[in-house]
Formats: sequence, C-alpha cells, structure tokens
Amino acid sequence: MGQAKVDVLIPLILYFLFVYFLGFYSLKFVSRARQTKGKNFLVEYLIGGRSLGGFVLAMTLVATYLSAGSFIGGPGAAYTYGLAWVYLAMTQMPTGYFTLAVLGKKFAIIARKINAVTMTDFLKERYENKLVIILCSLSIVFFFTASMAAQWIGAARLLEGSVGLSYTTALTFFGVTVLVYTTIGGYRAVALTDTLQGVVMTVGTAAVIIAAIIVGGGVSNLVNGLYAIHPGLISPYGVDPQFTSAAWVTSYWILVGFAIVGLPQVAVRAMSYRDSKSLKEAIIYGTIVSMVLLLGMHLLGAFGRVLIPGIEAGDLVVPTIITSLFPNWAAGIILAGPLAAVMSTVDSQLLLAVGAIVNDIYVNLINPRIKKTASLAFAASVFLGIIIFIVAYNPPPLMVWLNLYAHGGTIATFLWPIILGLYWKKANAQGALASIITGIGSYMLFHNFWPRPLGMHTIVLPLIISLATFVIVSLFTPGPSKKIIERFWGP
Repeated sequence: MGQAKVDVLIPLILYFLFVYFLGFYSLKFVSRARQTKGKNFLVEYLIGGRSLGGFVLAMTLVATYLSAGSFIGGPGAAYTYGLAWVYLAMTQMPTGYFTLAVLGKKFAIIARKINAVTMTDFLKERYENKLVIILCSLSIVFFFTASMAAQWIGAARLLEGSVGLSYTTALTFFGVTVLVYTTIGGYRAVALTDTLQGVVMTVGTAAVIIAAIIVGGGVSNLVNGLYAIHPGLISPYGVDPQFTSAAWVTSYWILVGFAIVGLPQVAVRAMSYRDSKSLKEAIIYGTIVSMVLLLGMHLLGAFGRVLIPGIEAGDLVVPTIITSLFPNWAAGIILAGPLAAVMSTVDSQLLLAVGAIVNDIYVNLINPRIKKTASLAFAASVFLGIIIFIVAYNPPPLMVWLNLYAHGGTIATFLWPIILGLYWKKANAQGALASIITGIGSYMLFHNFWPRPLGMHTIVLPLIISLATFVIVSLFTPGPSKKIIERFWGP
C-alpha cells in the first residue's frame, strides 16, 4: 500500500477507534441493565431505555435510514442514469417527518404501556397470534440479512476504492468493527454513534459537493457536460424514458417515501424518544438533514460522470471523487461520512435482527422466563455477522438493487399490520396474517416474474393486494377481543 493510501487510511482508523470508544462507553449502561436481567435488559439494550432527546433521535433516524444505498449505491445509480436518479432520491426527504408524524405519540404511549421493545412486541400485543410473530420475525431476519449484506458490500467498496484494501480485507475490517460496538453497547451505542455519524455525514457531504462544483466550473458547466455526454442525463426521464416513466417515479415514492413507516428499524425509533418536545425537534432536524444529505450525495454521483468519466463500477464513484479532490488526510476524514452512513444502518438492523431472534422468537414464544438474555443476544449477533459475511462475499455490480429488494420485502410485511393495528379497531389477527402472507408472497412473485407491473415499481401491487386482503378478512372474521381494545384504546 502506497504512502498516499496510508494517509487516507489513518483518519479512518482514528474514526473507527472513536466508534469503539462510544461502544465501550455505552457498555456501562448495558452492564447496569444486565444486572436486572430479562426484559429490563432488553429495554436498555434494544431501545436505550426510551430516553433519546430530539437531536439524537433525528440523527439516529436519518442515519439509520440513509444507508449505503444513499451514499454508495444511490450516487452509483446517479452516475449511470443521471439527474433522473437525483429526482427519485429526493422523494426520500420527508422520511423522518412521515415516520414520526404517522406513528408519533400514539405509538410511543402504547409501546410504554405494553412494554414493547421491538416492533414484533407491538404486533404480539395487538394481534395475540403466534404465527404473526413467527412470520414477522423470520421476515426481519431474512430481509435484514440481505439488506445488511448490501451495506457491508457498500462499506467494503468504499474502503477498496479509497485506500486500496482488497475487497475481502475491507469486508472483514468493517464487519468486525460493527459487530463489536453494536454487540457490547446495544441501542445506546447505536444512538450515540449514529449522532456522531449523522454530523460527520452532513459536514462531509457539504464539503465534497461544494468542492466538486468548484472543480467542475459551477453547476451550469457540469450540467452542460452531462448534456454533452448524453441529453438523457439531465432529463427527468433519464437515458431510458421507460426506466423512469411517470408511473414508475410516482410508485417509487411509495417505496422510499410514505411506506418507510413500515420499516421496523425506522419505526422503532418512535418508541425511544424522551418526550413530545424531543419528537417535534426530531421532525425538524431530520427533514433538514435528509435534504442536505440526499441532494448532495446524489448530485455528486451525477456530476461524477463529468468529473471522472469511465468508472467501471458506479458504486466506486464517491470514494474515487473524494480521493481525487482532496488531500489524502482530508479525504480520509470526508470518507468517514459515507462509511458512517453504512455503519449507522447496519448497527440498527443488526439489533433488530438480534431482537427478532432473542426477544420475539425465543423469549416471547419459547422461554419467557429466560434470564440470560444478554449472552443469547451476543451469540445471535456473532451468528448473524457470519451469515452476512458469507452473503456479501461475492457482491453484485450495483448493490442498490439488493438493498431495494430487501427494503420492499420488509415493507410488504410490516406496513399495514403497523398502521392498521395502530389506528383501526377492527384490525384483527386473521387480517394481519392474511396481509403478511399475501404481501410477502406477491412481492417475491412479482419481483421474479413481473418486476414492473403496469409500469410501476414492484412494491405497489403487493401493498394494494395485502391492504385489500387485510380489510376484507378483518371484516368477515371476529374482531379483536375486548381486552385488546381496552389495552390500545381504553375502556
């Protein structure tokens, strides 16, 4: 490895060491909770004792959702498809607002009332059906494994393109780091590192897009350069009008906009804030930060087509631009931004997958009196890490598609059971079960055999089918018990 690559690597190593420090700092809270054992340990380990303030909540929400897809895969797609992908990416901007506004106070109040620490805890109390819990938990483990593999691929690509590490070495280095600080520190470590990572992402994104615009001679000059390469690169319809048709763009917003409420790793944030003031602050901070990050990184990917033409793998555009525009030490600092985005998503998904195995399946369904939840959680983390490494070992050319596939599958599982369970008294276990089965089944079927039904994104018809199924089955089967109604709506 040359001296230039070492100079880039040193700031990244220092950043990783600070992340380790936050993990070990959070360990004291986990250790304290561990003395209480059982469910009290999981309240601290999985949702940080429900004590997050507004700024931390906003940062952990944004950092959790804006992942390698937004900092590696998204810019890579913008490099390939031009400004059309930038327009698509901006539909994600209201993510924090939608999630916290739709779930908000009602979700937090109910979560405290029933002592829910995972999304499946909520579904268990709302529907009182073991099969619902099993299907939701298995869905989390399956789709999150695919999603985390996509994130690990993005991080490895980043380290590979910026510091010259081999893909396998980079994958191992990143994976071990995330496993260590998440396993030892739990949700509080995740929230603290997400806050750090959110700040690093915002500052790094602003610095690199400003530098790219200056080097490119201004926005108008870069846009003219894109037009000279191919007029479609500056069109809302992209280089292939069928790819970004009006139907597809509109339906894509459903996947990355409104339906984000159905992502457990995002929705669970609504369980963890401290008070109403924190919730309102998080909505404001989260929306502003999302706008800066999404616009900056995706414009960077599109402008990269002019600044550094001829990149073989679009996922390498961000590290390549950063290392070419900045001194090595500065490049190392800025590269921590996209790396932080990946880490902040993986750690949250890892915790939820561990929660699905330990809390949702083992504690809720197999052995509710278990006391050694900490040991089981640590073992599950290591097991999942090994599986993810195996899946990510042979990566696809553009990881954004793997990430979006997992994204859609998770939404097809959880969206309607969450929203209707929270707001519709007649929603029952039979309806939720029918919705989950038809949602997952139709999504996987369409993905493989009819990926763009009626010109729309794959997710749309499965969501329509699962919603209709939920409503019809709920209306024609016995409603929830009086106990459930009183628990969620009062006597």
